[in-house]
Amino acid sequence: LVSGVRGPPPSPFVLRARRSMDKSGMPWHLRYLGQPEIGDKNRHALVRNCVDIATSDNLTDFLVEMGFRMDHEFVAKGHVFRKGIMKIVVYKIFRILMPGNTESIEPLSLSYLVELNVVAPAGQDVVSDDMRNFAEQLKPLVHLEKIDPKRLM
Repeated sequence: LVSGVRGPPPSPFVLRARRSMDKSGMPWHLRYLGQPEIGDKNRHALVRNCVDIATSDNLTDFLVEMGFRMDHEFVAKGHVFRKGIMKIVVYKIFRILMPGNTESIEPLSLSYLVELNVVAPAGQDVVSDDMRNFAEQLKPLVHLEKIDPKRLM
């Protein structure tokens, strides 16, 4: 679930809530992703602040009480792999046909999305080189690139 509070420009305050659909009783995870750092264009990875916490089952009610409104929801089915501090997620994104019903879904495309994440302290630019080196190992099957979030809006 992607929820937001509309605020002054340049962008709204957005929170992402996710949970496992395979195992009932698993906690919700709430994530805040900050705005991308404007920095060196030669940097191999997009860098931004991230706050990720596990929450209780009443997260959606709490977000509504705080003034957040659901913007959109989707289902991601795939696999998670780890290599050191890197997390590699390979998944397919599905559109939910009836809001709130995760059984009624259809794929957005036939392709899989490969996402490479690293959580590191500020100033650890060496980590982006490790990410680039790992991405080189996936060629020619996968082409990893930085995504400009402003281009998507």
